[in-house]
Amino acid sequence: STANAPEDDAPNRYSRTDRTIYSRYSRDANYSGSSVPSNTLEKRIEELERELAKERQENVRLMKMTQDKEELIGKLKEEIDLLNR
Repeated sequence: STANAPEDDAPNRYSRTDRTIYSRYSRDANYSGSSVPSNTLEKRIEELERELAKERQENVRLMKMTQDKEELIGKLKEEIDLLNR
């Protein structure tokens, strides 16, 4: 139960995903029998962080496209209403 304490202390400071990733990597880094050097883990973390940044940028782009299309739909509905009158 003590292993879960850090996660329980900070539910609002970190997202669930961040806490899960932190727990997994801190557990891996602290594992004395690990055959993976810590610099390899650090490189993997950096790679995943870059990938996450790209995914977030793509998400922002898609959200913007969705908003633009919703605005266009609203304008077209208004035009249809005007034409029907």
